[in-house]
Amino acid sequence: MSAESLTAMQPLSHSHLDQKLINHRGGSLADLAEFILAHPGLFVITGAGISHASGIPTYRDEIGTWKSNTPIQHADFMRSEATRKRYWARSFKGWPNVRKALPNAAHRSLVALEDKGYVSTLVTQNIDRLHQKAGHRKVIDLHGRLDEVLCMDCGALTEREVIQELLWQLNPHFEALEQELSVLAPDGDAEVQQQLIDQVVVPDCARCQGILKPNVVFYGSSVHKQTVQHLQERLAESAALLVIGSSLMVYSSFRFCKFAQQQGIPIICINKGLTRADALYTLKHNAECGVALSELAAKLPALAPV
Repeated sequence: MSAESLTAMQPLSHSHLDQKLINHRGGSLADLAEFILAHPGLFVITGAGISHASGIPTYRDEIGTWKSNTPIQHADFMRSEATRKRYWARSFKGWPNVRKALPNAAHRSLVALEDKGYVSTLVTQNIDRLHQKAGHRKVIDLHGRLDEVLCMDCGALTEREVIQELLWQLNPHFEALEQELSVLAPDGDAEVQQQLIDQVVVPDCARCQGILKPNVVFYGSSVHKQTVQHLQERLAESAALLVIGSSLMVYSSFRFCKFAQQQGIPIICINKGLTRADALYTLKHNAECGVALSELAAKLPALAPV
């Protein structure tokens, strides 16, 4: 579909288009492009599926089943040294994969769509900062960022790479980890033998000797209320909600679909497989994120500045 044909669709009324798409929730790329053209100013939520092509594994398969190890719970991390040993050993092995990851076609295409005027807010569940690396300007990290480490006592922030070096210094036996082939897991996690985990010396805050935790939202914790309120205000001002590469199985992201439904804001989705919000979509395009977004970015015309 050419840019000219898309431009010709602009006079189509939103009510006519919405009813047309409701009649076939599973839609083609042309349907998706038509919808986005009629609803500029998208509130976008991205999930792990958008980073898969960058070499970062996803959590769930196409029917929403958890593929990886049981995730670390916030309360367990805070109260159990054994849990912190497990986290830092596995993170030591897995962090370099996240650090070296590069944005893929999906990230770059979203930047192009932002530049063309279609994206007003981008919220990502991912903690890999690949949207920012791609050059996207309006990004909110819903679940935090893995490249920072937070002291839970004094609040000091430290670059993750500094902690990586400290882990090296405290744990010379990690040399065995460097040679070991490990199965990578989502968010900088990796399989590590228990005998290596048991020997881990966990780093403390250099300022107050407090507990160090990656600056991310662990399971059992929650996104700050102020962040949720701010995002709901942004969503309320948006023309539509676009979900990309997420099963929405965690409530922290699914809540925005519920909010959009309550506000009468249409919801569309690009995702390969089932999601928690499948019954709520006006339109869903079941495809790999990078392919769909690349075609949209190439075919949708730039909007005139408002």
